Amino acid sequence: MSKSLELYNRAKKVIPGGTQLLSKRPEMWLPNQWPSYYSRAKGCEVWDLDGNHYYDFCIMGVGANVLGYAFEEVDNAAKNAIDNGSMCTLNAPEEVLLAEKLIQLHPWAESVRYAKAGGEAMAMASRIARAHTKRDIVLVCGYHGWHDWYLSANLVKGDPLADVHLQGLSPVGVPRGLAGTNLIFHYNNINEFKSLVEENKGEIAAVIMEPIRNDYPIPGYLEKIRKITKEEGIVLIFDEITSGFRLCAGGAHKVLGVNPDMAVFAKGMTNGYPVTAVIGIKEVMDASQDTFISSTFWTERIGFAGALKSIECYEKYDVCKRQIEVGTKVSEGWKNLGEKYGLKIHINGILPLIHFAFQYDNPLAYKTYFTQEMLKEGFLAGPGVYASLAHTDEIIDMYFEACDRTFAKVSDMINNGKNIVEYLDGPVCHAGFERLN
Repeated sequence: MSKSLELYNRAKKVIPGGTQLLSKRPEMWLPNQWPSYYSRAKGCEVWDLDGNHYYDFCIMGVGANVLGYAFEEVDNAAKNAIDNGSMCTLNAPEEVLLAEKLIQLHPWAESVRYAKAGGEAMAMASRIARAHTKRDIVLVCGYHGWHDWYLSANLVKGDPLADVHLQGLSPVGVPRGLAGTNLIFHYNNINEFKSLVEENKGEIAAVIMEPIRNDYPIPGYLEKIRKITKEEGIVLIFDEITSGFRLCAGGAHKVLGVNPDMAVFAKGMTNGYPVTAVIGIKEVMDASQDTFISSTFWTERIGFAGALKSIECYEKYDVCKRQIEVGTKVSEGWKNLGEKYGLKIHINGILPLIHFAFQYDNPLAYKTYFTQEMLKEGFLAGPGVYASLAHTDEIIDMYFEACDRTFAKVSDMINNGKNIVEYLDGPVCHAGFERLN
């Protein structure tokens, strides 16, 4: 038994679900075979507990490492913060410097508040909007975390959040009294949005949405939402936790040309250090003074120092350009291999977060087989790639040499009527937020 599998079996005895994050559960990738734990990571290279080496063509720290793992300039800034004291009775000056930098990148914004995780930052943003408007209902489009305000959408009949991003998000433990306070609308469906606004006129505190995720907005979509929210006195909040620092230095809304009242950042701006930011116009953000929002570790120094240096490096090395180059190269590579082997695959997503799917019965089995064979080739790989500065052309070429061999095997099975499940070395991977035993 590998050291990773042995440790994961121990973890399941003491950690509910086995891991802290669903996206990192081995069952989501390759049950009983996924390496699970790392001993070292550098660039886009990873070493597991048994010393096996892999290239990460997967989720790159769940999207948190746009510069690559253990990026020296950022890590040195964090180490300097540690050496000078990561926590103190007084405040870290870096929190002011980071706020000023975020406002410089987003001139429409005037104020900044911090948290440590994306979910709690979204909870903060929704609270501030409700405090400002003195209203309760929020309209939501996208995935925004695990907190009560968000999961309350699933207190009503059915699984409203399933069509937005993830299936099976259970609201068990969420107070039933929150039912009806979070209403879902679907991306690029402006008529649905207008109907919800009309049905709940005068009661909507905020529209909370990802400005972009898998698809680009249709012409005029975001502009119409911006116009309606202004007319109705509704706070428009863009969740840029995933989209931020992908298409440009700052929020994707800068490229899309629509400014919100508030925006939330995490992941891409820190290169792996825990800090999140809620930015917004002063009129709305001042409401954070009227409601109690506070946490000791929101003031620690390391995250601020890491984020400041990460943003500096992001601009210096034109990382957004490289992410788009990587995404383009990967997308074209999948397309070419699909055509070469006559495979039905669907490619979508914004280029820095590009992904594909085999379009056959039992798609999870195909996903599992792809991951299984790519792991044997030395790649952590699934149906999507989070682009980073560390993905060099040389490494991408190596990835596609492995993809070529894997796609060839898939094509052979399909052309010869073979059942792909019979070629799996273990169970099919899990999908969505399924309960793990």
